[in-house]
Amino acid sequence: MKILEHHQIQQKIKRLAIQILERHYGESEIVLAGLNTKGLAFAERLLAELRTLAPETMTFSLTRIRLNPADPLEYAPYIEMPEENLRGKIIIVTDDVANTGRTLFFAMKPLLGNVPRRVEVAVLVDRKHKSFPIQPDYVGLSLYTTMRDDIEVRLGDDGQESAVYLH
Repeated sequence: MKILEHHQIQQKIKRLAIQILERHYGESEIVLAGLNTKGLAFAERLLAELRTLAPETMTFSLTRIRLNPADPLEYAPYIEMPEENLRGKIIIVTDDVANTGRTLFFAMKPLLGNVPRRVEVAVLVDRKHKSFPIQPDYVGLSLYTTMRDDIEVRLGDDGQESAVYLH
């Protein structure tokens, strides 16, 4: 069942960008750190919206955090940006779906070796099944589902139209 269509996703991303800019009014730089492939794709769309809305004095950086969500201990999570570029910065970790919070929890590990000024989390869909102490700061859609339900986010990367599905 389709729960979000392309235009609804775009509206939610625009709203999230506005919320980020309101909270960080007067800041000079924000780093968006997308989790793996889908978190990065969401970060790229959020970044495009931020750049259209933000004042010219504000800059944005984009990076990826890599980890294995199925087995986060298989290899150490790492961020594809030099650590010194994160020190003292506002970092917004992005992912398409927050379920139990486990993936986002382990994604914080590479940020612990630095001293960012602030770390926040933005997700397109929050499922409200948290087992780890992670609460997103910016949420496109909150959903209460059963544990057997599956959320599929398509962000149009493979030629398909962007949509969110509940299976």
